[in-house]
Amino acid sequence: MNDVKGFTATARVYNFSPGPAILPQEVLERAREELLNWRGSGMSVMEMSHRGKEFTSIIQRAEADVRELMRIPAHYKVLFLQGGASLQFAMAPLNLLCGKKSADYIYSGEWSKKAIAEAKTFCAVNIAASSEDAGFTYAPAQDQWRLDANAAYVHYTPNETIGGVEFHWVPETGDVPLVADMSSNILSREIDVSRFGLIYAGAQKNIGPAGLTIVIIREDLLGRALPGMPSMLDYKVHADNDSMYNTPPAYAIYVAGLNFQWLKKNGGIAAMEARNIEKSRLLYDFLDNSRFFRNPVRKNDRSRMNIPFTLKNAALEEQFLNQAKARGLVHLKGHRLAGGMRASIYNAMPVEGVRALVEFMRNFEIQYG
Repeated sequence: MNDVKGFTATARVYNFSPGPAILPQEVLERAREELLNWRGSGMSVMEMSHRGKEFTSIIQRAEADVRELMRIPAHYKVLFLQGGASLQFAMAPLNLLCGKKSADYIYSGEWSKKAIAEAKTFCAVNIAASSEDAGFTYAPAQDQWRLDANAAYVHYTPNETIGGVEFHWVPETGDVPLVADMSSNILSREIDVSRFGLIYAGAQKNIGPAGLTIVIIREDLLGRALPGMPSMLDYKVHADNDSMYNTPPAYAIYVAGLNFQWLKKNGGIAAMEARNIEKSRLLYDFLDNSRFFRNPVRKNDRSRMNIPFTLKNAALEEQFLNQAKARGLVHLKGHRLAGGMRASIYNAMPVEGVRALVEFMRNFEIQYG
C-alpha cells in the first residue's frame, strides 16, 4: 500500500468503498498470476467448464474452507448463488413461509427496509422492532421486540451498511427460524451458525467480487418452497445440485476461495475480529475526541465495518473529499440517503489505511476547525 504522504497516481489507494469493496492485495496478485493458466490447466478459470474436474476442485475447496472458517455444522447447506442479497429478500419468504401467512422483521435501516418491502409481496410483515424513531442510529434491544410466535421466521440485518449500526449480539427467537442478511459483516466476527435458520450475504464486501451470493441454510428448512415457484428460486434445487443447477458465477467463486485461504493463513475469523476491533476503535476514538467530526450512532451499536461521520461545517465536504483523494484515501462520500461521509473498513482494509485516514482527518481539523 502507498504511504499517504507519498501517494502517486500509479499507487494502490486505500479504498473505503462500501461495496464493491477492497480485496486483499495478496488475493489479487494470486488471481493475476493464475489468470491465463490456472495451475497448469492451460485455461483461465473464466474459461473452464463448471462441471469439469478443475472447477469442481475449486468450488469444493471454497466450500470446505468457508465451512472451516465459520464452523458451519454438517446439517447446514452452503450454496453459491447469484442475484445478490436483493434476490434473497424474495427467496427467503418464498422458501420459508411454508403455509404461514406472516413473518417478523426488524426495521433498523435502509437494507432492512428493502427486505421488508419485498417480503410484503408474499406475506404479512410484522415490524417486531424499529429504530426509525431516532433516525436508525441504534439497534433495538431484544426487550423491545414484539415477536409473533406464529411467524414463519424472524428476519434482521446484523449490520446496516448505510447507517453504520451493528447488532453485537444474536437475537433469541425460540423455535422460529432466525434469518440474517450478513452481507456487510460476514467473516468479520465469530458467530454461532447453529443459532440461525438462514444466513445470506452478497459477496462484494468481505467475501469477493460482486456477482456471488453465499447462502447458509439449515437442512430442515429445505423443500418448503411455495408451489409453482420457479426452480431457480428454490433453495432445495440448488442444494440438490451442489450449487450447479445452472452455470454458477465461477470466477467470483474462485476469488472468494482465494479470500477464504487468505483468511485462514492470517489467523482465521478470531484474528480478523481482533483486527477489526482495533481498526474501528482507532477511528471512533478520534471521532469521539473531535469537535469538528461527529459519528451519530449510539456507542454500543456502532458498526465495525461502516463508520459514517459528518463535518461540523458541511460546506467543507467537497474539499475534504478532494484532499482525501489526493492523498490516496478514496470513496469516503456518504450514501446519498444519509449524506456526510462514511469509511467502510472491511477485513481487507489494513490498519495502516485507517491510521492514514485518521492522520488526514486530524490535519484537516487543525486547518479548518
